[in-house]
Amino acid sequence: MTTIYQRYVLFLFLAILCSCSPEKGPKEMNLLPMPQQVTVTGAGKHPILSGSIDESVITERIIDEIPEASINAEEAYRLTVTRDSILIEAVTQKGMYWAKQTLRQLITQDKKGEFYLPVCRIVDYPAFRIRGFMHDVGRSFIPAEELKKQIALLSQYKINVFHWHLTENQGWRLESKKYPQLTDSANFERLPGQYYTIEEAREIAHWCLQHNMLLIPEIDMPGHSAAFVRAMGVDMQSKKGMEILKNLMSEICTEVFPDIPYIHIGTDEVQFTHPGFVPEMVSHIRSLGKRVISWNPGWNYKPGEIDMTQLWSYRGKAQPGIPAIDSRFHYINHFDAFGDIVALYNSRIADAEQGSDDIAGGIIAVWNDRLLPDETDILLQNNFYPSMLAFAERTWLGGGSEYFDRNGVILPADENDEVFKSFADFERRMLRHKENVFQNEPFPYVKQTNVKWHITDAFPNEGDLSASFPPEKSFENSYLYNGRTYNVRPAVGAGIYLRHVWGTLVPAFFDDPRENHTAYAYTWVYSPEAQDVGLWLEFQNYSRSEPDLPPPAGRWDYRGSRAWLNDTEIPPPVWTATHAERSNEIVLGNENLTARPPIGVHLDKGWNKVLLKLPVGKFSQPEVRLVKWMFSCVFVTPDGQKAVDGLIYSPEKIK
Repeated sequence: MTTIYQRYVLFLFLAILCSCSPEKGPKEMNLLPMPQQVTVTGAGKHPILSGSIDESVITERIIDEIPEASINAEEAYRLTVTRDSILIEAVTQKGMYWAKQTLRQLITQDKKGEFYLPVCRIVDYPAFRIRGFMHDVGRSFIPAEELKKQIALLSQYKINVFHWHLTENQGWRLESKKYPQLTDSANFERLPGQYYTIEEAREIAHWCLQHNMLLIPEIDMPGHSAAFVRAMGVDMQSKKGMEILKNLMSEICTEVFPDIPYIHIGTDEVQFTHPGFVPEMVSHIRSLGKRVISWNPGWNYKPGEIDMTQLWSYRGKAQPGIPAIDSRFHYINHFDAFGDIVALYNSRIADAEQGSDDIAGGIIAVWNDRLLPDETDILLQNNFYPSMLAFAERTWLGGGSEYFDRNGVILPADENDEVFKSFADFERRMLRHKENVFQNEPFPYVKQTNVKWHITDAFPNEGDLSASFPPEKSFENSYLYNGRTYNVRPAVGAGIYLRHVWGTLVPAFFDDPRENHTAYAYTWVYSPEAQDVGLWLEFQNYSRSEPDLPPPAGRWDYRGSRAWLNDTEIPPPVWTATHAERSNEIVLGNENLTARPPIGVHLDKGWNKVLLKLPVGKFSQPEVRLVKWMFSCVFVTPDGQKAVDGLIYSPEKIK
């Protein structure tokens, strides 16, 4: 464990060395998350010799209070950098830890290649006390070493909770000495024999402690428990099942995780046949010295009957007197690569400016109902790291422009809009960290705030998805068709939802999207030279929780979407999956653009014409349950790592 810890501390420290722009002000320091207060106190520099900070000039001081910290003072810190000293002040070691993460990000390189710290003063504290991520390793499996890497990386960005969903219908992933049959390969429906030993679980708990991260293990009960039933031969809510479960929880709480404060018990999506089950289990776990978390909707609690609830789906409701974790609309297994991160970054946590006794914070959840090839695909196809960095900033900084159910996934088209400027600044900083910290990690995001479109009003296609309309002949600012005027509106982004996967619960481009319509998106792209590039293009992002069929051979989707570059149609990829049976156990292939190489295309020198045809029939299809009326389109380097430099996206051909 010492080896991996030393390797990652060294890697992260050296990687962050170049994460700051030379000689910039506080808004361009590339800090992520952005601190609450940053003041550049002079033009001087604190020199750093040999690329490392001299520990002898760092003074660490535990103090009684930081008056500026209006909330969560136990994680607050003050960081003062002068020309010849560094002072870190904090109320607890937690604040000291976060200050050191900020200090690493402050390291700057000037034009001469010399490293320094800007002379500045930072006062910082988190808006929310819970800032976390969840992996569903019950359905999937992520090796312990990979989890450690993620914990180490995300702690650099002040993520402080790892929610470990350890049991599911598909498999029980935590070893038990009392009941070894739980992890017998015969009792798994998926990935048999892949589970965490007790020693590995203890290592993860210790690793979290080292990285200032709270571990919340979840043992789902009484629902999502088919693996338990297969192994033990009884239902959890039966008398025998409850006896076994109490023995298991005693083992888990006292022998596997003796030092962690919380246990999550699930309780969602189940019919309760034993009215005493949940109260008895909560009482038993509390008797073992743990506090208990439960999903909402789930069991109905009154204040005092549970220690915290975790809100899921739009139906989750915070209750006065019970601290709540917001995971509504935070299921990134449904997210695309570009549109949803806009909503995630802009959205207020639990629709609150900052946390309170009743609002603890939020957790991003990765649910893999659909089987994925491996842990790399879990990160890649769920756009894990970009989403986590957006969430890290929002949960630390607080605020946000709206909740998911108001302005939704669309960026303002006006670059002077404060919401646009805030996201663009975050994007700039995130891409610097992608380049310097995450260069060896799956990170499927490129700059999109410069990608501009015109999108037409939708033409009625009467169910004929192949029907042709005037935008296929020319680009105009409005169209007269069958006696009606169809206008064009601007949009910005590499991924645009015309209608969101969650319908009108999450607003998208069209205020009133209707079935059996066809819209068009178009732009001109100026290239300073003739060049071969890559193209990220898709019209249906496949959720990792749906057993949807792959697109038909030779077509982009079941809606008849099409794309042209310079009037030449762009054919879809050859799909790796060809099955005709809907199943969560058939592995997702290259359906999602992040799981396949970019399409190789040629850009002419000068202006290049891009046209996308966007029909939709029914919003629910037999082949694809949750239809995403959307598109993603951006030119990237052939390896897909970056956006192509020097391009200008302009529907009006304005350089």
